Amino acid sequence: MTAMDATVTNPDLTKKLTFENSVIEKIAGLVSRNVEGVLSLDGGMMSELADRFSKTTDPTKGIDAEVGDKQVALDMEATIEYGADARHIFDEICSRTQKAIKNYTGLDVVEINLNINDVLTKKEWEQQSTRKKDDIANTVNDDRVE
Repeated sequence: MTAMDATVTNPDLTKKLTFENSVIEKIAGLVSRNVEGVLSLDGGMMSELADRFSKTTDPTKGIDAEVGDKQVALDMEATIEYGADARHIFDEICSRTQKAIKNYTGLDVVEINLNINDVLTKKEWEQQSTRKKDDIANTVNDDRVE
């Protein structure tokens, strides 16, 4: 009996890891919402309030990502707390977002654009949130009655 040559040649493995824009947007949203002074990341007050009312917050709201093979660019919309230092908030968002995306994906964040679309005190925010939630609840209840 002759021994067979058991040498197996491995062809080079081609590998590619990619991420949907929504994955990067979600990471950025989850990280940024935890920055002190950020009241919401959104395109406007109503969308954030609707999310709060429905108890399902879309962490990608207010964030647009362009994802390449190795780099990411982000555009973000935020409402911040009156009296908070917008520059500090921006620096924190940039720092935390860059670190999280690098750690989770290996991608480099090369651009972050943050547009502050409103400034409210926490009291104003809570009052508007309560008032808008009530308006939404009334609308939902009115629709059910018909």
